[in-house]
Amino acid sequence: MKKCFILLLTLALVLGMVITGMAAPKKVTLTFWSWRTEDIEAYETFITQFNRKHPEITVEFIPYKNTEYNTILSTSLQGGSGPDIIQLRAYGGMDPLANAGYLLPLEGQVPELKNFASDVLLGATCRRDGKIYGVPFAIQSIQVLYNKKIFAAQGLSEPKTWSELLKTAEKVKKAGYVAFANGTKDAWTLETLFGGVAPTFYGGSDFYDKVIKGETNFEDSKLQNALKKMVELKPYLPDNFTGVSYTDMQMMFAQEVAAMFIAGSYELGTMAQMNPNLEIGAFVVPGETATAPKYNSTYVDGSYGINAAGKHQAEALAFLRFLATKEYGQMFTDHLQQISAVPGITSKNPALSGIIGAMKPTPFLMLTGFRYGTPSGSTLLQNELQALFAGAQTIEKTLKNIQIGVATWYEPFKK
Repeated sequence: MKKCFILLLTLALVLGMVITGMAAPKKVTLTFWSWRTEDIEAYETFITQFNRKHPEITVEFIPYKNTEYNTILSTSLQGGSGPDIIQLRAYGGMDPLANAGYLLPLEGQVPELKNFASDVLLGATCRRDGKIYGVPFAIQSIQVLYNKKIFAAQGLSEPKTWSELLKTAEKVKKAGYVAFANGTKDAWTLETLFGGVAPTFYGGSDFYDKVIKGETNFEDSKLQNALKKMVELKPYLPDNFTGVSYTDMQMMFAQEVAAMFIAGSYELGTMAQMNPNLEIGAFVVPGETATAPKYNSTYVDGSYGINAAGKHQAEALAFLRFLATKEYGQMFTDHLQQISAVPGITSKNPALSGIIGAMKPTPFLMLTGFRYGTPSGSTLLQNELQALFAGAQTIEKTLKNIQIGVATWYEPFKK
C-alpha cells in the first residue's frame, strides 16, 4: 500500500510538472513610442492583428507631440529607461541614438529585412558602423498634388512642361483659386517645396551622386537654375505667403481653395480625414520640354527599432518581425494611405496609386545625404530658402551660405 501511495505521488508530481510546462506563456507588456499622434486608431488596429498570433504580448502605443518627441525620447534613454519599441527618425535623425548604444542592431534578428531594397534600408542604417537598427515603415514621395474637380472645371490636364505648369497656375489664379497652397512661414515646408521642384532642374540622382562625392558643390549652376525655377512660383503662392503656416496650407487644399499643393504623399491620409470628397491627382514637376527627364524626391520616413536596454527583447523582436511582413505593410498602406516600405505592396486608393505610378524617384538631397553634421544641410536649406523667398537675399547668396555651412563638417568639401 505504501509503495502504491509513493507511486501515485510520484505520478502526480510528474503530471504537475508537465501541466506547468504546458501552461500559457507568461504575459508581457511592451511600450511603443511614436511621434504620430494622428495614427492612434490605425496602430490599435495593427496591434490587434498582431495579437491574433501573439495574445501573450500586449503592446501599448504611446504617441507624443511631433515637436517634443525627440527630446522626450533622448532624455528617457539617457536616464536608463525609455520604451521597448522606438519609432526612429530616418538617416541622420537615428544615428545619435545608435552611436550612444541605445538601439539593438537587427542583423540576423529580423530575417524579413532581406526582402527590403538596399536603398530603403539605408534610412535605418547607422553611418558610423554600417549596421541596421530599424525596420523601415514608409516611403514618402514629393510631387504636385492637384484638385481633379478644379482641373476638370477649368479644362486643364496635367502639364507636360514647366511653361505649361506656369500657364496652368495662371489660369486657376484668374478663376479665383490659389494656384499653389504652399507658404513659407514654417521653414521646414520649404525643404518639401525644394524636394518637389528642384530635382528636375538640377538633374536628379546624377547630381546627387556628384555632390555626395564632392565632385561638385551647392554653388553649382544647376542648383542655381533649380532655385530660379522655385522663385518663379512666387506669384502663384497664397497672398502674404510668408505668413502662411503648414496647417494653413493643408486647410486651403482640403477646402478646395487651392488648386495645387507641392507636398508629400503622406498628405493623402490627412486630406481624406479633412475632406473625404476631395479628388486628388498627382504629377511630377515637368522640365523645360516634354521629353526632358523629370524627378521627384523620395525618402524613407522612419523605422521601428528596439531599446537595447529593454527587458523584453525577445517579445520586441517578435513584434518587429510582424512589422516587417507583407501582411503588415498592406495594412499600413490601406489604413494610413502611405507607401509602405515593405516591398510588393499595392494600393486601392486611386490617388496613392497615381503617385506610385508617377514616381520618378531620386534621393531627397539634404535629408538623405547631409543631415549627419552640424549645421545640417536641411537646417541650412530651410533657413536660407526662407530668406530667399522673403526677398532678403539672392540665389547666389543663398547657395553660398549653404555651401559654407555644410563645408564646416562635410569631409569631401574640405579636399
